[in-house]
Amino acid sequence: MIETERLILRPWRGADRAPFAALCADPEVMAHFPATLSREESDAVVDRLADHQALHGFCFFALERKEDGAFLGFTGLMTLKPENPLQPGVEIGWRLARQAWGAGYASEAARAAIEHGFEVLGLAEIVSFTATENLRSQAVMERIGMTRRAELDFDHPAVPEGHRLRPHVVYTTRPR
Repeated sequence: MIETERLILRPWRGADRAPFAALCADPEVMAHFPATLSREESDAVVDRLADHQALHGFCFFALERKEDGAFLGFTGLMTLKPENPLQPGVEIGWRLARQAWGAGYASEAARAAIEHGFEVLGLAEIVSFTATENLRSQAVMERIGMTRRAELDFDHPAVPEGHRLRPHVVYTTRPR
C-alpha cells in the first residue's frame, strides 16, 4: 500500500469491480483506447492486475480517496508485456473515473508510485506511453517530471494498423 496526502494506492478488492467496470464502460474515459470494456473484460483486467501483484509485488493499484474511501480508478506500475517494443521494463499508468479528473489525483498518485518504484523496488528507469492524441495523459507525464523521448515512439502492436490510436509517444524518468 502506498499513501499520499489525499490518496491510497492499494490492492484490489471485490468491491472495486463494479466501479471499475463503470469506469471502463465510459466512452470518455476510454477515448484513447480502441474500445470500452464489458464487465467481463474489466473483471479480467482486475484479475490480471491482482495476479501481477502476487507475482511481482506491485501493479496498477486501486486508487482510493482517503477523505471518503471513494474508488477513483487505478495508478501504479506494471512490467511491460513481451510484445511491447520498450520491454524489458516497467511502466507507470493511470486510469481515473471522469468525476476524479482535474483534481490532481493522477499526478499525486503517479509521483508516489514513481518514488516507490525507485526507492523500494530499486528500478533504474520507469517509462510511460500513450496514444499521440492523448494530450491529457501527456500533460500528467510532464507534470510528474518525465522526459519526452521521441526516439522511442512506436506504433502500439495491440492497436490495428491504420487506427488513429496506433501511434504512441513515450516518456521516461530515472531516479534523481
